[in-house]
Amino acid sequence: MKALVITPKNANELKFVADLLKKLGVSTSTLSENELEDLGMSKQMRGIDKSKKASRAEIMKKLTA
Repeated sequence: MKALVITPKNANELKFVADLLKKLGVSTSTLSENELEDLGMSKQMRGIDKSKKASRAEIMKKLTA
């Protein structure tokens, strides 16, 4: 099953959309800003090439930069 993420402009729009979906019988859940960022990060991580390896030196260089 697929999901749809909607980001309303303000609280009134959020309430309107949530009420509309409820009337249509569509289940909804609300995500916090942190949960939304986690979702985006997860999506990006799934798309990266995991076959490439980085040395410890390269990693430490990035962390200290």
